[in-house]
Amino acid sequence: MMAKTKRGLGKGLGAFFGEEVVQEVAKDQMVDKKESTEEDKGEGTISEEKEAEKENYEFFVKLSSIEPNREQPRKDFREEQLQELADSIKKYGVLQPLLVQKKGDLYEIIAGERRWRAAKMAGIKEVPVVIREYGKQQAIEIALIENVQREDLNPIEEAIAYQRLMQEFHLKQEEIAERVCKNRTTITNSVRLLNLIPEVQQMLMEGLISSGHARALLSVTDPKQQLALAIKIVKEHLSVREIEKAVKALGKEPKEKKKEKEDEAIELIFKNLEERMKTIVGTKVNINRKDRSKGKIEIEYYSEAELERIVELIETIG
Repeated sequence: MMAKTKRGLGKGLGAFFGEEVVQEVAKDQMVDKKESTEEDKGEGTISEEKEAEKENYEFFVKLSSIEPNREQPRKDFREEQLQELADSIKKYGVLQPLLVQKKGDLYEIIAGERRWRAAKMAGIKEVPVVIREYGKQQAIEIALIENVQREDLNPIEEAIAYQRLMQEFHLKQEEIAERVCKNRTTITNSVRLLNLIPEVQQMLMEGLISSGHARALLSVTDPKQQLALAIKIVKEHLSVREIEKAVKALGKEPKEKKKEKEDEAIELIFKNLEERMKTIVGTKVNINRKDRSKGKIEIEYYSEAELERIVELIETIG
């Protein structure tokens, strides 16, 4: 029995579809294979030719090819909250892509660092991203807006971000307010929190005191008193209203003490004047003050003869 001769697959397809069709398909397959190889190079990075095509479109990138943004306003990432997000990612994946920009061979996060951290905790290897190209100021603004709208920043982080936009990029408070959709007063009150002493700022960052407490403490200029009141808030669970009263009372106390000292000094001066006049006239003298510049002098006498003596003495002075 003669063995069957194996026919080439290409030849059979050529006979069926025509040689030109087969060659065109083979050519397309080679191009696709080449592009696929280029995309696989370099730990999740993509070729420069594809960079423009990928911008504004969602695609997956390896976590090892992504780095956090050093300009990110948020610095405090709480372990417990990250773990909750990581558990959600394990079940459902990263539902919202990270906003990134190209930085060398890596991708820098513009918005979504919390998702990136949680994905690492969840053991995820790749996350969805969208590439955008922004200037330094725009990147900071977007990161700030995202965190503020999601209420992810603590009050001090938010204040630092506003201050930076004002100092580094010369934005006015009205301009910042417009960008983050808040009123100007909110921005002003936020930035004022940076006038608190560092220890009180830290207590605010950790959530030990509220922004309302912190604003009340701003009027306490003495660092020791400010810290003492902040500690009192935590220990005694004081409300904002209670701490406002405590601060108000603290402001009155020095003024009252100062007035008492002034009154004592003036009293001594007039007592001295009374003694000097008593020495001159030889009888008791009282100075009755209405205010600092007005009053009356009372000279006591105990007989007609003493009265005549006092009158004669006054006449000699004239």
